Amino acid sequence: MAANNRPKIHFESVEELLGAPVTGDGVSEIKVKDISAFENHPFKVLDDDKMNELVESIKMNGVITPVLVRPDDEGGYEMISGHRRLHAATIAGLSTIPAVIREMTDDEAVIAMVDGNVQREEILPSERAFSLKMKMDAMRRQGARLDLDETCGTEFHKSDDDTKKTREIVGKDAGMSGRQVTKYIRLTELIPELLDMVDEKKISIVMAVDLSYFDKDIQHWLYEYRKENGFLKNEQVAMLKNHPNVDNLTQYTLIQLLNGALPQPKETLSVSLSEKKLSKYFPPHFSGKQREQVIIGLLEKWSEQQGGK
Repeated sequence: MAANNRPKIHFESVEELLGAPVTGDGVSEIKVKDISAFENHPFKVLDDDKMNELVESIKMNGVITPVLVRPDDEGGYEMISGHRRLHAATIAGLSTIPAVIREMTDDEAVIAMVDGNVQREEILPSERAFSLKMKMDAMRRQGARLDLDETCGTEFHKSDDDTKKTREIVGKDAGMSGRQVTKYIRLTELIPELLDMVDEKKISIVMAVDLSYFDKDIQHWLYEYRKENGFLKNEQVAMLKNHPNVDNLTQYTLIQLLNGALPQPKETLSVSLSEKKLSKYFPPHFSGKQREQVIIGLLEKWSEQQGGK
């Protein structure tokens, strides 16, 4: 068979892999200074060891995977997926970066931004929480607009079934259950100080979900208690959850309740008498066994005097 008659093998382009429409232009080199950050971007760009490794890799090999951007209203571009690569490229001294440019609505941009970042291994609980919430809100808005179009402008009310379905879709895309999505989204109700403790693994996600249902004042007091004492235990949180008037507690009362919920140490019944103490009452030649016999004998007499109790 002649070479020019062989069937062509199709390799997916970067645009296809990123879910962008394929255009004739493909990947473009755009100026780093023309790219702005995504508004309310929930993912942290940290100058840590992993960033240092990425910078060194870019210095040697350039940016291998293009970033995903969309045109903004000022002639530049808004970053959708690739904030870490952009930051590393800037540190490495690059003036341009390879990018897939894609026209997207705000909600499409949110969904693409979340999908492009949420599968990262090092993602923090706070990042996952806010990104999942952003995607849920975007998908629900899309559903609402679709329903409005189909019903010729009648008011749309999102049902519980629709919300559950959206949650399941968001969870599947992120590799988790819809129930886990709900738990992560609850973390967005935490005050920033408590959410930082979740990221630092000082508070478990399960406990953090429980804390998210308390009002902000209670959360602040719980944060101060955890910071000052170095612990906040499950039994303490469970006690507060079951308290009939938790919203009207003062900080002092809250602390008293938290301390009272701790297991009280059992009082020991054992008695220890040192050799120095016993030597005041026994001759030096008395052995340990002899001393024990004398003590037992005296205790038996004392018990008889107390009526055998």
